Amino acid sequence: MPPVHGVSRVIGLISDTHGLIRPEALAALAGVERIIHAGDVGGREVIDALATIAPVDVVRGNNDLDAWGRRLPETRTLDLDGARLHLLHDLQALSVDPAAAGIQVVVTGHSHVARVDRRDGVLFVNPGSAGPRRFRLAVSVALLRLGGPGRLEAEVVPLAV
Repeated sequence: MPPVHGVSRVIGLISDTHGLIRPEALAALAGVERIIHAGDVGGREVIDALATIAPVDVVRGNNDLDAWGRRLPETRTLDLDGARLHLLHDLQALSVDPAAAGIQVVVTGHSHVARVDRRDGVLFVNPGSAGPRRFRLAVSVALLRLGGPGRLEAEVVPLAV
């Protein structure tokens, strides 16, 4: 993907690690300014490993059921460089109209299927699963490039595992 003109930040997106932190995922996220984990973390060790790269924002997934995981928020909204991001694990649980709420990016996980699309001016990103392979689905993370208000792009980064 060509760079967004005037990119000010690159954010790493990861989800559904289920307790597995792959070296390929760490390598793909190296150099990002911040990491967002969209749930089904599988334990504090995953966040600790990601935090060696950049600060981490995380939401709880449906499998984060231990005492540590239950303390994670179900949703988060972040304001970064004029862009409002809404994080949750399962897109089906989205309870706000992102466009009406001024949200430019919705980051989810859960399906293990990587996807980037725009709807009603909102960028929806699911980085796929970076944890144990499920069925024949690709293992991946994603990168979100913030170039200021209205200048947002995301790409899925398949991991060679």
